[in-house]
Amino acid sequence: MSGNLLAGLALMFSSSLLLQILACAIYSNWWPMLSALMYVLVPMPCMFFGGGTTEYLLSRDGGGWIDAAKFLTGASAVGSIAIPIILRHAHLISTGAMLIEFMSFFIFVGTVMCFHRANLEDEW
Repeated sequence: MSGNLLAGLALMFSSSLLLQILACAIYSNWWPMLSALMYVLVPMPCMFFGGGTTEYLLSRDGGGWIDAAKFLTGASAVGSIAIPIILRHAHLISTGAMLIEFMSFFIFVGTVMCFHRANLEDEW
């Protein structure tokens, strides 16, 4: 990976983390930090069941552990969006904090997708 790409990925990740913290700090409510737990849980099935690579997510091949990893990765990703919505519905966070959480999530997903693409290009 080139240095510019790595610097860009680091900038994207840090801006995602900054938005995550700002969603909490601006509104003096730390409930939105609960969705940061999902950011930790999303790569776990890949590490445990997928052998540390993300190639299994794009394949149609199945099997017990591969299917479990795909399900757990999908459930964690959906949870990252669902937690701010549930917190907003329960009136624990404001709409602004929820929208900042969504921006943080989409920047984080963009970072992961760019990193995955860069890793695939490095293998060729």
